[in-house]
Amino acid sequence: MVLKLSGEALASSASDQTIDASTVDYLAREIASAVERGGLELAVVVGGGNIWRGATGAMAGMNRASSDLMGMLGTVINALALQDAIESHGRQTRVMSAINMDQVAEPYIRRRAVRHLEKGRVVIFAAGMGNPYFTTDTPAAQRAAEIEADIVLKGTHGGVDGVYDADPRKNPDAVKYDEVTFDEVIAKDLRVMDMTAITFCKDNHLPLRVFDLMLPGNLGRALDGQPVGTLVN
Repeated sequence: MVLKLSGEALASSASDQTIDASTVDYLAREIASAVERGGLELAVVVGGGNIWRGATGAMAGMNRASSDLMGMLGTVINALALQDAIESHGRQTRVMSAINMDQVAEPYIRRRAVRHLEKGRVVIFAAGMGNPYFTTDTPAAQRAAEIEADIVLKGTHGGVDGVYDADPRKNPDAVKYDEVTFDEVIAKDLRVMDMTAITFCKDNHLPLRVFDLMLPGNLGRALDGQPVGTLVN
């Protein structure tokens, strides 16, 4: 299984820190206990939006490719923070980067990633796909397909616990979907993941579950296949 975390999930609204130590520790504890309990293979793709967003830099006049590269490096910083926290809870991890930086992370090699997972290690994929013009949603889907994951788990934060027909933080009448098809997501332009990732999952028959990662125990329930959040299939 592949868990997609946004970079903002590592920050906290109660703190002005780019990486909030208590939030990262909470996420690491949830990941470690869920893997320990279920005996499942889990890989994590982490974003970098808490440090830098490529699109933001491009809007300010930067070259988009350069700005996206900065964002990829931000994901490596987040991956190292998450690695340290997960290992403090007793789980072995490996950070694998799509950009070569041998002193801090292994290069991404599909067969090596699969072997790490078979040995019970949590694999953290960093630096996206190593290419500009993609959010980290797309490499989450791509890595999941490459390692033959059963599902992509999109962990949300900020109180949104699934897919709605409108933003529930702005519209109190928004309706939550327990299950929705990829075709509906595309037709209704539902904000689940970026559309490149959605169409990739659809084309590769890769289901997606969107759920509130910040609710204690929810990751374990999602890994167990319990109906938390919204299933996109």
